[in-house]
This record gives sequence, C-alpha cells and structure tokens, in this order.
Amino acid sequence: MQLTQEYREKLDGALRRTGQRATRQREHIFSVLLGKRDHPTADEVYARARAEMPSISLATVYNCLEALSASGLVKQVNFEREPTRYCANLTAHAHFYCKESGEIQDVELSEQIIDLLKSCLPAGHTAHRIDIAFDGKCGECDD
Repeated sequence: MQLTQEYREKLDGALRRTGQRATRQREHIFSVLLGKRDHPTADEVYARARAEMPSISLATVYNCLEALSASGLVKQVNFEREPTRYCANLTAHAHFYCKESGEIQDVELSEQIIDLLKSCLPAGHTAHRIDIAFDGKCGECDD
C-alpha cells in the first residue's frame, strides 16, 4: 500500500519534529499499520511488511515502530502480559480488549467525554494524553 499525500506529509512532519527523517522502511511500516487497523504486534507487522518488502528485517521493523511511536504517529497498546500492539488511529479513543479472542477494538470517545475526564483532574493539572483501556469479553464470544 502506498501512502497518500496527506499521510506522507503527516509522516514527514511528525518525524521532522522529533529530529528524524522519513525512510522507505518507515513509510512502508506506517502504510502497513494504516492498511489494516487491527492493532497488530511487531511480529504481525513484520509478516505483513515482508509481503511487499521481502528484504526488511525484524530489527528494522522494531526500529521503525519505535520511531513512529516516538513521533506520535502510532500508539503502543499494552494489556497485562500481552505483547505490545500498535495503533495508527490518532483520534481520541479508548481500547477494548477481549480476553477470550485476544482482539482489540477502538472505542471512540466524544469531546464531551474527554472534557468530562479532564474536569476530574486536580486544580492546575493539565493532561496531554488520556489512555483508557477496557478488558472483558466481546459480544461475539460465547458466555
């Protein structure tokens, strides 16, 4: 998958702000994450990336994921002792982890909910990021 001009500009700008530059490998890993937003692990990203770039190494994938995370383009999603997963959804949202299937889903949060959460902070405190994670069982898993 090729990055659209919009996402290429987002990638270039975000990496530049953190003193990094876009590389062919970083573009490819970012496009892999945008292509299927199912919160893959690094190993899953590696398998998908190799389909179009067979020469890419697992170490390069990890380095790209680290660069993308540091630039704010990708969020690391962690649940208990599970492997780190990666999310390219940059909107305000939470995550739901189904303990039965292992699937992670985005849960959209409205501006009203974000504002309500921020209003719970002690006086003078400012949140730069809010991480909310639910775990349980999705509606598709048997009781």
